[in-house]
Amino acid sequence: MVAGTTFAVSGPDGDMDDGAQGLFFRDARVISRWRLRVDGQPVEPLGGFTAEPYVGIFLARAKVRDGRVEPTLLLERRRWIGDGMREDLILHNYGPEAAGVSIALEVAADFVDLFAVKVGRPTDPETVEVEVGAGEWSARTRAAPVERGVRVRVSEAAVTTEGIAFRTVVPPGGRWETSLEVVATVAGKEAPAVPPPGAPASGAPLRSAGRGESGPRVDGDSLALVAAIDRSHRDLAALRLADPSEPGDDVIAAGAPWFMALFGRDSLLTSSMTAAFHPTLAVGTLRALARHQGRRVDPLSEEQPGRILHELRFGVDPTRALGGSERYYGSVDATPLFVLVLGQLARFGVDREVIDQLLPAADRALDWVTTYGDRDGDGFVEYLRSTDRGLRNQGWKDSADGVNFADGTVAEPPIALVEVQAYVYGAYRFRSGLAAERGDSEGARYWSEQAARLKRRLNEEFWLPDAGYFAVGLDADKRPINSLTSNIGHVLWAGAADADKAASVAEHLLSPELFSGFGIRTLATTMGAYNPASYHNGSVWPHDTALAVAGLVRYGFTSQAQRVAAGLIAASSYFAGRLPELFCGFDRALFPGPVPYPTSCSPQAWASAAPVALLVAMLGLEPDVPLGRVRLAPAPPPDWGRVRVVDIPLGTHRLSVEVRADGSYSVTGAERLHVDRGMMATPA
Repeated sequence: MVAGTTFAVSGPDGDMDDGAQGLFFRDARVISRWRLRVDGQPVEPLGGFTAEPYVGIFLARAKVRDGRVEPTLLLERRRWIGDGMREDLILHNYGPEAAGVSIALEVAADFVDLFAVKVGRPTDPETVEVEVGAGEWSARTRAAPVERGVRVRVSEAAVTTEGIAFRTVVPPGGRWETSLEVVATVAGKEAPAVPPPGAPASGAPLRSAGRGESGPRVDGDSLALVAAIDRSHRDLAALRLADPSEPGDDVIAAGAPWFMALFGRDSLLTSSMTAAFHPTLAVGTLRALARHQGRRVDPLSEEQPGRILHELRFGVDPTRALGGSERYYGSVDATPLFVLVLGQLARFGVDREVIDQLLPAADRALDWVTTYGDRDGDGFVEYLRSTDRGLRNQGWKDSADGVNFADGTVAEPPIALVEVQAYVYGAYRFRSGLAAERGDSEGARYWSEQAARLKRRLNEEFWLPDAGYFAVGLDADKRPINSLTSNIGHVLWAGAADADKAASVAEHLLSPELFSGFGIRTLATTMGAYNPASYHNGSVWPHDTALAVAGLVRYGFTSQAQRVAAGLIAASSYFAGRLPELFCGFDRALFPGPVPYPTSCSPQAWASAAPVALLVAMLGLEPDVPLGRVRLAPAPPPDWGRVRVVDIPLGTHRLSVEVRADGSYSVTGAERLHVDRGMMATPA
């Protein structure tokens, strides 16, 4: 269960008392034990449900009563996650006589940092002070840099340092219920649970999950597509965070349970993929990243002037985080992506004043690209961590073995990744467009020339003519890293591939070596490091596949894009509509469905964005609101049948598109826009 920076990990009965379980708030565990006993015995789980990402329902039955053949007491636990937690306990008596019942809830807090919980570090209970009062159990720690605390509030109960106890008589055919409220505190300030006890619980929206636009409405013949889009809306709402320095701005967290924080790359790619549906989320993310943009040189955190951060944490022990502080900047791609996303938002009609406010941050980001990013002055952006506290690989495949040669040898940094150069190309192109819109012809020409020069060199130095695809990168000796990877799809997405190379790239993306039938593998089956159950060397990442689909459409490979999009939406149906962070890369023909990856985040931001990105790509939607036009070339996969999308926000316009099963389509809401009905433009 997740909502903003709060999430809960529990067992099937709703208890939280084992390993990494607990209630977490702002990167620290505030409840480490939440264990319920009825008449001194654990209950028998019957089922658990999550109607929303932030709502959980746990059903269980108590042990059989004396003189009865079967259990007659049914326990219902309804839990809501907001900035804290509310839990309603409802005990039903299906027996023929009144039941005298004692209920004990064991409660403990340890305030252990998120990373420490993840790796199983022992806790020190002496650092936690517990106090009890009338209807309240509380704990706090002063061991952290900032005082943390938690309160559990309840009425008509006995409270001890070990927890909370109830004694009641439940009439035959009747019920007993009560509510508990868990309130977290940081530096003495409370973050009250939502909804509070006494408020209507059924369908009650959470403040952190309900802000922002709900997104366009989607319906059609494909139940799998509609379910995936609906789940995307819900999960993206649950993953919204408010930046503590500017609570009015929503940003997107990377994923639950371990990455409920602002991440540069993840949040930016999610913003890009959902810009057509959730533009205000992208605006909030850009604003937050601009506020935390690098200002100085710090080798530990890898902060540099103009650099966009990798992640922002608020844990109890920041020394355990990457770089040893709340902010870590070791990302090579977040900085150009910041500029790229800003340019996209301008095309989607975000208010010009908002764009202008963010332009100085974009220009600082481009300064970083050409100075600190280009470490050796060769025109490409490379990465090399400053200390052993940082990430060895700083692209999106950031595991230690995520960048390797065809024979499986791990590449040595500094490394220039091919998709990063493509992102920089896209950033230059969008910056040129922003300059042109503001009458800055000299700036427009300069950035256009920079883009053309980079594209030419990328296509010369990363292209492997004998293999027919782009190298994933250049290593420390400027040797092409010759493995066949999904990264080549990002080159198409950014429009950085020459037209005469795009067909070969598309052929490789759809080859049996890369395309599993459900999605595009991160690494081809013919490569030395291939492992379908690995994190980055053969698994399928939905966001990665969705970007490749958009790239295929961009270059006119519609039928190929349809196959991949249909496969990924088919995969989503095996996960109840919610695509996970990644799944294993086994071929579709081998098993009845996609094989889950054991520690995959779910929900995860860019995976949640993938169905939206697929739909937008298959609509062929390419707006340029400042110029008063929008290009549409709908070509969804045939098995999607009829697709209708209502109220796509394009500035002050609300575009609706209906594509019929025969391929014909209609458009409404674009009366003041010129609609170009044709293929998307292949980038120059």
